[in-house]
Amino acid sequence: MNTFLRESCSGAKNFFPLPNAIFTLGLSAGELAVYAYLMYCEDRKSHKCWPSYKTIGIAVGMSENTVRKYVRELECKTLILTEPTTYECASGQVRNGNLVFTILPIYGAVKYRNECQTAR
Repeated sequence: MNTFLRESCSGAKNFFPLPNAIFTLGLSAGELAVYAYLMYCEDRKSHKCWPSYKTIGIAVGMSENTVRKYVRELECKTLILTEPTTYECASGQVRNGNLVFTILPIYGAVKYRNECQTAR
């Protein structure tokens, strides 16, 4: 694995947990790839990670715009939350930083999907 990608996550790991229930949600291959990468980067105590769209794209072989699309889909399916960050650069300007991604408990997404199917 490329050093850039490994250092962009919360630390090198030999494995990460991907819940079995993820396969019951009807995710596309792209959604699954982005979700798996976020799980890989996740801090297991806070359930947060902060890779850039560029870093995710490099890891899963997608453009930044495609990653953005899948992140929105994962939010809609209640698998993740995103929170914008800002930072102050040397000149004193406040700029946008990376998003902070929070991985939500899988049972919430399963419950949401079941409710949507029942409503149909």
